[in-house]
Amino acid sequence: MILLLDTQIYLWYLADSPRMTEDLQDQIAGADDVLISAVSIWEAAIKIGLGTLDANIADVVRGVNASGFSELPVTVHAASVDVGLPAIHADPFDRLLVAQAISGRFHLVSADAAIAQYSAVVQLVRPDANSR
Repeated sequence: MILLLDTQIYLWYLADSPRMTEDLQDQIAGADDVLISAVSIWEAAIKIGLGTLDANIADVVRGVNASGFSELPVTVHAASVDVGLPAIHADPFDRLLVAQAISGRFHLVSADAAIAQYSAVVQLVRPDANSR
């Protein structure tokens, strides 16, 4: 199974957040490949610039390869899938991640219940602050 982590899950992973359940950690460890989209790096960079995310973008970028994850570029096909998505969620980053998962036939791992409404490719996880 190939997993695409949404931005929030990826940042939790990098921070070794207690929100990462053991099940989620096991799923990531057992995946055939784990992808981090350029969309997530872009979203993190914007949030850092706005002051809503306290992180170093160089660390966020380095974390992709350091974690053994693979980079996922944005393709024109994935971008074109976005236009056909229903108006469930206004966040353009989440919409493009969903479009990438649909076009690439990946499982998008997210804690955002709103984007789980888009497609069965979205795998909703429930964070558990008491999991570790």
